[in-house]
Amino acid sequence: MNEIKDTQKRVRQREISLRYIDRPVDFLIKHNITPNTISFVGFICLIVSSLIIAIFGLYFSVYLSWIIPSIMGIGGAMDLFDGEVARRTEKETQAGAFLDSNLDRLSDAICIIGLIYGGLLDYLLGYIILFLVIMISYIRSRAENEGVNMKGVGFMERAERILFLLFTIIIELIFYFITDLSFDEPFAFAIPFITRIPVTPVFLIGIILFTITLIYTVLQRLNHTFKTLKV
Repeated sequence: MNEIKDTQKRVRQREISLRYIDRPVDFLIKHNITPNTISFVGFICLIVSSLIIAIFGLYFSVYLSWIIPSIMGIGGAMDLFDGEVARRTEKETQAGAFLDSNLDRLSDAICIIGLIYGGLLDYLLGYIILFLVIMISYIRSRAENEGVNMKGVGFMERAERILFLLFTIIIELIFYFITDLSFDEPFAFAIPFITRIPVTPVFLIGIILFTITLIYTVLQRLNHTFKTLKV
């Protein structure tokens, strides 16, 4: 039953992704841009957005703040494009997969550290989230070494994590600046152990949901692995 659900999830993800990435992927292939180059571009975009967050750039101004989700969105898109370009051009290699996986782990860590340093996450909660993100990837890697198929297993995979944070930041900015313009002061506050700087309830709720879904994903992957290995 779990395998059927996982397969259905992968099919839905592939149908949705192909619907939106066909033209960009065709453009990249037409201009001979390699999968590794795409991976590096995505990595750099996520680093830049994380650095801007780290220097308290999320609330710079109603105009400048949109630089962060824009760059983050490009970085997330590149993460989808590199694999599809590799498949279509038959350039899937173990070296490329190894490079992409390591860049993903680095960008994940830098993104969380950027949120911590920028005050959007309290140190303790930030380190817990970083631990959970690493565990999600480690469980998959270790399980696949034992021959367990982990594709599509887990509610909050990397693409979902990027999209969740991206949309949380976008809605946060909308709410923050609308209340700021309407009441001359944003409706924002800090809650100990969650954030260190004032944020709106949108971000507070979002980051709590993010943490819960990460825990759920870890449990999903552990459960799937144990059940498969016991068969």
